[in-house]
Amino acid sequence: MRCLVTGCAGFIGSNLTDRLLANGHEVVGYDNFSTGRRAFLEHALQSPNFKLVQADLLHEDQLRRAAEGVDLAFHLAANADVRYGAHHPYKDLEQNTIATFQLLEALRGNGVKRLMFASTGSIYGEPNIFPTPEDAPFPIQTSLYGASKLAAEGLIAAYCEAFGFQAYIFRFVSILGERYSHGHVFDFYKQLRQQPGRLRVLGDGTQRKSYLYVEDCIDAVLLAIEKAGDRVNIFNLGVNDYCTVKSSIGWICDYLGLRPDIVYSGGNRGWIGDNPFIFLDTSRISALDWSPKLSIREGVIRTLQYLEQHPWLLEGD
Repeated sequence: MRCLVTGCAGFIGSNLTDRLLANGHEVVGYDNFSTGRRAFLEHALQSPNFKLVQADLLHEDQLRRAAEGVDLAFHLAANADVRYGAHHPYKDLEQNTIATFQLLEALRGNGVKRLMFASTGSIYGEPNIFPTPEDAPFPIQTSLYGASKLAAEGLIAAYCEAFGFQAYIFRFVSILGERYSHGHVFDFYKQLRQQPGRLRVLGDGTQRKSYLYVEDCIDAVLLAIEKAGDRVNIFNLGVNDYCTVKSSIGWICDYLGLRPDIVYSGGNRGWIGDNPFIFLDTSRISALDWSPKLSIREGVIRTLQYLEQHPWLLEGD
């Protein structure tokens, strides 16, 4: 199978690229390297079955050429900067919604009908149902990131109806693991390496979050693509659990052998658009005989081990 992977040099995209190559597939990787890292493609670049296209998804001609002869597209490229969305609202629209439209048109122009889309649990805003199922009513959107991803989901579903596409939409919780370089575990680890005696935390630490290890995430994606046969297939991806920010701080400090003074900024959220409670119902993906191999705590520890072994990731961020 010939696959197109957008965001191939990112955290999840590069892990997926390696897995697809290991499974014997051809991969066309597409990335503008705005946040992706060439080092994450070290193994892929050594494979004769990998082709790298360095370009933006808004470059129509390059995107159309990259999609030629593709059987299945994995769309992971996005602006995932939830925290600062209100500072540059056009970026979410451009990089998440418009870029998805451009990809859909490139696929349509090449007769490619199958698409995997990396969405987010943030599209549920602040729901009233926990754990939150895929068919939960959508409340008012609380982040520009979530709104842009929900708009992209709508476009994809419409293309499935209008042009006979088949889509696999995955609403992720936060993903952890090897090559993770963005998020609170990374931020806390970096702070404590620079200043072991003090940790600054946004919010009050009571925020409840769910996380999923990256290899478990990829297992679920590939299994659903193999087994699910509807025109539009939507799955929550996460673990059947959550933790507080304070709990994750405890795991990180225990791992590092530190007891810092912790300074909280206050309030039950860290920034505009930060949902204080994220916990997704994963019974739909579990019905396909999937279950995560690692707990949230084990995923945090794997992430810390990787960051320890790759200190260069802390530079320049």
